[in-house]
Amino acid sequence: MSEHRRKTQQPQGGGRAAARRAAQSSSGRRAAPSRGVTSESPSDSYGEESPYGGRAEARRAAQRGGRRAAEGGGAGYGGGGRRRGGGDGREGPGRGRGRGNQPPAKKRFIDYPRAGKYGARRWLPSWKLVSGLCIGFLGLLMGFAGLAYAMVGTPKVKDAAKAENNVYYWADNTQMVATGGGTNRQIIDYSQIPAAMRNAVISAENKSFETDSGIDPMGIARALYNMAKGGETQGGSTITQQYVKNSRLSQDQTLSRKFEELFITLKVGKTMDKKDIMADYLNISYYGRGASGIQAAARTYYGKDARKLDASQCAFLATLLKGATYYDPAGAPEYDPIQATPAKNLDRAKKRWAWILEEEVKDGRLRAEDRQKFLKQGFPMPDSPKKGAELGGQIGYLVDLAKANFLNNNDRDITADKLAQGGYEIHTTFVKSKVDKLNAAVKKVYDNKIKPKQRPTTDTHVQFGGASVDPNTGAIAAIYGGQNATTHYTNNADTTGAQVGSTFKPFVLTAAMEYGKRDPAGGPDQVESERTQVSPKSIYNADDMLKIKKYNGEVWTDENGKEWLQANDGHESRGNITLREAMQWSANAPYVQLGMDVGTDKVKEVAIAAGLRDDRSMADSTVPSFSIGTSQPSAIRMAGAYGTFATSGMQRDPYSVEEVKYRGEVIYQHKKVNKRAFDPAIADNVTDVLKNVVEKGTGTPAQLPGRDVAGKTGTTDDNKSAWFVGYTPQLSTAISMYRLDDNEKHKNRKFEKMYGTGGEKTIHGASFPAQIWHDYMIEALKGSTPETFPKPEPWGDTVYGGGAKSPSPTPSDVPSETPSSTPSTTPSTTPSVPTPDPSDSCGAWDWNCQNNNGGTNSGTDTGGGTTSGTTDGGTGSTDTGTTTGTSAADGGTTDTGGNGNGNGNGNGSGNIFGGPAG
Repeated sequence: MSEHRRKTQQPQGGGRAAARRAAQSSSGRRAAPSRGVTSESPSDSYGEESPYGGRAEARRAAQRGGRRAAEGGGAGYGGGGRRRGGGDGREGPGRGRGRGNQPPAKKRFIDYPRAGKYGARRWLPSWKLVSGLCIGFLGLLMGFAGLAYAMVGTPKVKDAAKAENNVYYWADNTQMVATGGGTNRQIIDYSQIPAAMRNAVISAENKSFETDSGIDPMGIARALYNMAKGGETQGGSTITQQYVKNSRLSQDQTLSRKFEELFITLKVGKTMDKKDIMADYLNISYYGRGASGIQAAARTYYGKDARKLDASQCAFLATLLKGATYYDPAGAPEYDPIQATPAKNLDRAKKRWAWILEEEVKDGRLRAEDRQKFLKQGFPMPDSPKKGAELGGQIGYLVDLAKANFLNNNDRDITADKLAQGGYEIHTTFVKSKVDKLNAAVKKVYDNKIKPKQRPTTDTHVQFGGASVDPNTGAIAAIYGGQNATTHYTNNADTTGAQVGSTFKPFVLTAAMEYGKRDPAGGPDQVESERTQVSPKSIYNADDMLKIKKYNGEVWTDENGKEWLQANDGHESRGNITLREAMQWSANAPYVQLGMDVGTDKVKEVAIAAGLRDDRSMADSTVPSFSIGTSQPSAIRMAGAYGTFATSGMQRDPYSVEEVKYRGEVIYQHKKVNKRAFDPAIADNVTDVLKNVVEKGTGTPAQLPGRDVAGKTGTTDDNKSAWFVGYTPQLSTAISMYRLDDNEKHKNRKFEKMYGTGGEKTIHGASFPAQIWHDYMIEALKGSTPETFPKPEPWGDTVYGGGAKSPSPTPSDVPSETPSSTPSTTPSTTPSVPTPDPSDSCGAWDWNCQNNNGGTNSGTDTGGGTTSGTTDGGTGSTDTGTTTGTSAADGGTTDTGGNGNGNGNGNGSGNIFGGPAG
């Protein structure tokens, strides 16, 4: 076909040159007409003639120019091609959208919409725009974060996160009660947290804890991944985050709190030592069963200090941090009866426990062989939950006693306010089994004998108090403070104002043996050499209504000139008897006169040396009745003082706190102080006399088969109080009984008479107090090997007093204390009671002596104005003293109100106190 193609007609007069000119003209160098100029022909438009070569050539040139114009900005013949240019070379500009021969568009700093792009491409950002935007946004975000980090403060740890209880422990170191705050927590130092616990928590909760900045993005991603596939997971939050959340922030789940948590975590992670974070986290975290902190958890679940936990137990406690409701083997059906059953919880706990051990091995925090050992031993099953002891029953009395003992003896100036802030572990001397047994013995009497509904005028407001002390250490093993510490606020084991009556007589006998009877001719300033040490074989007049004299023979009179006539129990007259016999039958006259002969000041010294306190519980020692118990010491002090006889004269103050720890550090330990109060021979002789009281005298109801027992009954004027104090070589116990008026909160409560109380005609030490003592001691000493008292050595001389005359040199009519081979003519009515010595046997004519069985001689003297004093069964004038009984701990600063007066009266009022020995 090429040979038939018509050749392009050459332009006139031009040839190739004309073609070049045509192409040049199509390139647009001079093609752009002035805007707004309209031409009817191309030649008119450009002011020149049309090129040679015909229309076809011109059209091709225009097409070529149009293509170039589209790429370069729109030049061409007529300005931009057939459609997009400003014209087609013939019709002029205006038909297309091209811009003619304009320069390229200038790009902006932010080239959006994009210059030089058309249509949708103008709105698609370039990679430079996207990158710049991302970098700018990140820079802005980092700047904001930096500003927020700089501005955010680190809030203090919340008070609730630091709240601690004081925890009281029994003598065997099991927990008694946690009290004093809203949270069962005891904060301990990092060094006291076992490494095994720290390792378990790190492996389970935050593997990168030791190196991260508080935030672990990889940990969060890993947690999400493991959660997605349904496997065991570490927490998405780091330990630092959890610590911040639990201790420094509210628990509101808001976006702002989350951001706040993030920045505070970063700051805490940068400013706090990792050891401090770990210690605080473990001390603050909740482990279930009301236990907050690792120490409380260790005590609650395993009954031991945290530092004694092994790695297996630590792995279980770390399991609880995931949620004790679903991991405590005891279950929590009260929160989730379907999923939190004991069986399901145990299964979950076992699996997670094993998983934590495996993770520790992977992390190099536990040896594989140790893990195998723990798996072989099995799951470390925690103790069963214990019902939290409240402050009711005896617990409140025990806590008050221990608290006062600690506050009054610590040398770190720890005040009650500091103690109330919590964090203290108080290890007491109280033996739970003995406390329970003493409570049961008293309850038995209440239930069986005291009937306030049946006998409202005699059985209402009857109170018992008791204390049991280890004589070899002074440790208080048990107390009875009342029926319930939440309803009866007075601790009856402490000073109540109840007079001790004839239980005071052993101190008179001790003083007579220690200091001796004064020589009447020696004068008021006589020296010790002018005294004669007294033997229990000494003879005194035991007649009723005996006229009491001074040591020099003058009749004693009070400030009003009235003579002192001493009554005996039941107004019995026994004539001349030994001091041993007078103690056996609790005759008052011999011991009142003995006290005058020795000096009541010396009697007081002996009582204090034995362990009683020289405070306002000690009665007026200038009057004769002082010797027969107008003082009002506590049951604790009486038990401790009798314990001095049990240990052959070694005195040890009663105490109730063994040691105290604060956040794991021992800050107080009881210092045992042994003081020689009396010569062993004196103490052993007194014990022998008191042993005779239990074997043959008023104390026979307190006999314990197969055991040596020594003790003394005591009853006061008008049956207003009754006591029995006794001891074995291992335990000394005092029991008191009294009755007050019905105003529990009145400051001046009065002691009421106990005639008819419990259905008994009269109340005396041999009745309910001795019964309680017996029932308690027989249980408290179960399992212990019986011990015997030392055999007493001879001591002192046989002296005569109270009108008793020394016999002539002829053979004495006074029976010898030396045992005789001749048996008693009076058989014993009690098989367990040894045959009485001849010196203790009653004459055939003495019906009362023969038939006395420890309680028949108890009574109350109804003597009037000229007789006074306190006796085992009652004496002289009416006791007019008043008392209150609000106290917390024996041995401190007590206000016991009025002391004994010339009439032997003087109960006391007491307030809460503690002292050098609880």
